[in-house]
Amino acid sequence: MWKNRILPEDIGCLRRSIEADIRQALDTLIIGKRGTMAKKDKRGFRTVAQTDMEEYRRKLKEHRIKIAKRTISILLAIIVVTAGVALFMALRHYESFDILQSVERSDTEATHFADFRDNILKYSNDGALYTNASNGLIWNQTYEMANPQIDICGNYLTIYDKKGSMIYTLTPEGLQSSIETTMPIEQVRIAAQGTIAVLMTKDAAGYVAVYDKEGNNLVQGAIHGEKKGYPVAIALSQDAIKLAVSMLDINDGTVKSTIAFYNFGSVGQNEIDHVVGASTFNDTVIPEMEFISDDKLVAFSDSGLLYFEGTQKPQQSVEVSFEKEVKSIFYNHDYVGVVTGNGDEEVTNHLCVYDSKGTLVMEKDFAMEYTAIEFLSNNEICIRNENTCDIYTIRGIYKFHHEFKETIYKIIPGGSGLNYTFVLEDATEKVRLK
Repeated sequence: MWKNRILPEDIGCLRRSIEADIRQALDTLIIGKRGTMAKKDKRGFRTVAQTDMEEYRRKLKEHRIKIAKRTISILLAIIVVTAGVALFMALRHYESFDILQSVERSDTEATHFADFRDNILKYSNDGALYTNASNGLIWNQTYEMANPQIDICGNYLTIYDKKGSMIYTLTPEGLQSSIETTMPIEQVRIAAQGTIAVLMTKDAAGYVAVYDKEGNNLVQGAIHGEKKGYPVAIALSQDAIKLAVSMLDINDGTVKSTIAFYNFGSVGQNEIDHVVGASTFNDTVIPEMEFISDDKLVAFSDSGLLYFEGTQKPQQSVEVSFEKEVKSIFYNHDYVGVVTGNGDEEVTNHLCVYDSKGTLVMEKDFAMEYTAIEFLSNNEICIRNENTCDIYTIRGIYKFHHEFKETIYKIIPGGSGLNYTFVLEDATEKVRLK
């Protein structure tokens, strides 16, 4: 008889029981490990995923810093190269040029040339022509004058006959008005809106008249100094509100000059004859003055520069004295240039340039025997004689020198620092320095 016999169905049950025990043991082991990892996380241990993210962020930050450093280095290199090129161009000296355009031209020997709104004004005894650089006619104004003189402010130009009686006011579009005075004209000054002031003389007396741009008379009267000084020069502010008159007095055996200031605005209405102030200078002759802005005037004396400042009643602010004899004075609305002699036999001219406050901004010696010196419209200084031209920057850099085969009348700056228009005896040339 068999004991403890194992049937097939018992074997199946046993196998299933063993498999269940194994699965339970594995589940217990996995759950235990998960709990341990969770506990480690709670104690501050990092997971593998967090470590990878931190490393990625660190490397990204380092990459961005590297790119920023590289960009800054490139920008610094560009700035250094640009500054170097600009410095080279600013210090470079030119003696030749390429002719971009040349137009033949014929003018009389009595023709004078001026730069008016980037085009060329040609005027003589029998009329004025306004042309572009290609000699294309913009307008033509005929007249008869024995001694034509001009004054320019902004978009307005006046042509007048000194010692005569005719005055013309013009713009880039042509004639604005014409005036015939009853007394000989000494000087005319024009403002930015076309108003003109006229200094006239008759029987040893001086008279001033003010006209609007249409030629209508606004103010007229006799000019009298403290001791009936004789008027020799006038200056009109760009807004036409202030007028300065220089008067020379030699009645008591000494020489003195008085500058009287007139105000045609609301302030001057409360003053006698619109006079708002006067300054007298002993042993001084003041033959010329200029308002370099609405509230700043420079008077040019035989011994120095006198600066006046004030929006309504100008007062003297600065005086610049000359130690040596003055050869030339030239100016624009930004600077005043003065040429004096010096003791050097080879370099006979000394140039000083002052700004609108009377501060010296440039000083230079030069040897050229010149017939004209002026500021160009870009504030460069042009010194020339019949055939030779020198150009200096406002900082004293010797920019250009050339000796022409024919007479040179005028130089006009172009759109860039190297482009110019040369008005020569028989041609007008657009050039670029090289």
